Amino acid sequence: MDVTIFESAAEASRAVARRVADVLRRVPDLVLGLPAGRTPVDAYTELCRLHSAGEADFSRATAFLLDEFVGLDASQAGSFRRFLTEHLLSGINLDPGRTHSLNGIVADPDMECERYEETIAACGGLGLLLLGIGVNGHIGFNEPGDALKARTHRVTLLDSTRAENAGPFGGVVARVPREALSIGMATILRADTIMLIATGERKAKAVAAMSRGPLTTQLPASFLQVHRRVEVYLDRGAAEAL
Repeated sequence: MDVTIFESAAEASRAVARRVADVLRRVPDLVLGLPAGRTPVDAYTELCRLHSAGEADFSRATAFLLDEFVGLDASQAGSFRRFLTEHLLSGINLDPGRTHSLNGIVADPDMECERYEETIAACGGLGLLLLGIGVNGHIGFNEPGDALKARTHRVTLLDSTRAENAGPFGGVVARVPREALSIGMATILRADTIMLIATGERKAKAVAAMSRGPLTTQLPASFLQVHRRVEVYLDRGAAEAL
């Protein structure tokens, strides 16, 4: 892992955005993997600024959103598609026809997962995958457990993960859906380049275990150790246990 520590979350976010913009200049038809959540918001804001300044062109890129809650459509509060639209997609020139997301209200979620996996493969896999990390070490919605799913799948969320995602639901954990659809660990590890951003002291323990602990399904992010090209962007808080 190539770990870089910044003095602040804002600096780490700006570096992530500049890196994405640089890759887009070299690979205009880049296939991106995009997470929701609080951590990447500042990086998305900077990407929108860079696009407005003519420094980030998404016109030929393709994007896949990493996950979605079961039972929410793209217009509902808490939906990851709505989140990405508000914080990134509405501010850049990414073609809606090449912006892919999981459908949380389909009749057959398992078939939806298979469709998504096949669509990613048809696009040649993920070229640049952005990730956050949960306090329990999850990436995407690949939760700690006795085993990890390789492909896009339906997952029952742990209470700790639901608590992390309670903000758009009025801070009430009981309102957060209990299930989600998520790309799998093999899908993640097949990405050409992975960029992970973590900020704040709450993430420090998971970051240390991810980068220096044993590979274990109880900390899914630990499997990033076996990937050939992982860039980790941390602020001082997230790096304090290293």
